[in-house]
Amino acid sequence: MSRTTFFEVRILDAKTKQQLCFLDKVEPYSTIGDIKSLFHKSYPHWYPARQALKLDPKDKSLRDDEILQNLPVGTTATMFFRDLGPQLSWTMVFLAQCIGPLLTYLLFYFRVPYIYSHRYTFTSSPHPVVRLACACHTFHYMKRLIETIFVHRFSHGTMPLRTIVRNCAYYWGFSAWLAYYINHPLYTPPSYGELQVNYALFIFVMCELGNFSIHLTLNNLRGEGSRIRRFPAPTINPFTWLFFLVSCPNYTYEVGAWVSFSIMTQCLPVALYTLLGFIQMAIWARGKHRAYSREFKDYPSLRMAIIPLIL
Repeated sequence: MSRTTFFEVRILDAKTKQQLCFLDKVEPYSTIGDIKSLFHKSYPHWYPARQALKLDPKDKSLRDDEILQNLPVGTTATMFFRDLGPQLSWTMVFLAQCIGPLLTYLLFYFRVPYIYSHRYTFTSSPHPVVRLACACHTFHYMKRLIETIFVHRFSHGTMPLRTIVRNCAYYWGFSAWLAYYINHPLYTPPSYGELQVNYALFIFVMCELGNFSIHLTLNNLRGEGSRIRRFPAPTINPFTWLFFLVSCPNYTYEVGAWVSFSIMTQCLPVALYTLLGFIQMAIWARGKHRAYSREFKDYPSLRMAIIPLIL
């Protein structure tokens, strides 16, 4: 019968290099998540989600599912700890990022007091496109709320509180800015009238359906209890066929929805918000595309990150 070789784990502060904790007789099959739980017993205020453990202060943080004996360390492992700060779950993050813009927009739509001139308080716009824009904006964020609760599976459990504040300021602020102009008493309807609005509405609805279809496909990619990693592929749903051409069609559809909303409202703040959103989503998509290409040798070479044949 072979004897089990236990590990010793020293945890140092990444900044000061001061030893914070020494863990004796750690099982070789222990994960980084297990080590975080053991460390948490010594420092209750640093719960696992706040902890980042590294083998070198300049390295990337170790994943929770990495196994101790598979790391490039001896039986005495030294790890460096960094406090990530207060955390909130990703579900709470998405709820905050969606509820804020939803309610903020409605405040401007109903023209509550102190936003516009007093004589316009609780009045409504005579332009049908303003009501349609409110319906589309509300639908978009209601869909995101439903997806957050019932569809999304988050690979990372939490987000730092300071990042949440920044993200909410971005989403809530832009929602208020574009809502202010779309619902303004002096708002001018699109140049080409109903034709422009109807075409934009059609594209908006198609993109929203496509985005939802991709999120469902990604949610079903890994079955319950399965540990096999696969890259996403098209299904019988025609909206998923965009997977033939791009790695992140959910971002492609998201950008398409906001482009159509910009055309529908013919509003400059919406176009600026769309441009900034596209830049950020392109960065995320390229990162995901590179990760897929590195992990899967049979990954389709025709696929681009977010725009077919271009980017």
